[in-house]
Amino acid sequence: MLNVSTKTGDKGETSLADGTRLPKDDLVFEVVGMIDELNSHLGLTVSWLKKLDNKELSKQVKFLETIQHELFNLGGNIVGAKVEVDKKLLSNLEKKSTELQQQMAKNWHHQFVLPGGHEIAAQLDITRSVCRRLERRMVSLKEKRTISVQNMKLINRLSDYLYVLRCFVNQTVGNKEQYFQSA
Repeated sequence: MLNVSTKTGDKGETSLADGTRLPKDDLVFEVVGMIDELNSHLGLTVSWLKKLDNKELSKQVKFLETIQHELFNLGGNIVGAKVEVDKKLLSNLEKKSTELQQQMAKNWHHQFVLPGGHEIAAQLDITRSVCRRLERRMVSLKEKRTISVQNMKLINRLSDYLYVLRCFVNQTVGNKEQYFQSA
């Protein structure tokens, strides 16, 4: 195994894929760090979902693991590596969201729900919030670097899917949603 301590970043700089050195607090590395944070939250979600032993949720585990792999490609793409996110992922996110909504059709809500419910649904709320923050920072980064429309759509659709999945988890495990009520 190679030593992970290269010591090349000890002075607060790190490299893009082309070798260009930038400060570690550059927006490009903030975005890549958020992709890593999002991926870590997905990993926690996957580990909890696996413990439920539910056929419908097991299908989502496989899809979430596919997303995790593609997030590595997205991070590489952001730093200029010659990698692309699978173009089918965007349509698959839309398809999975639609399928889950159809399965919940009779119980689908048209109100704001409070975050929480089952612990996995609550974790998905956090994951979705991280995804939305990533999207906002990608918009800022677009001013400095080229970010494809496909990658922007991908993160937007991912947050939609994560919301639908959290609702599906709550419904599947029998947790009743708490609806927002204005004062």
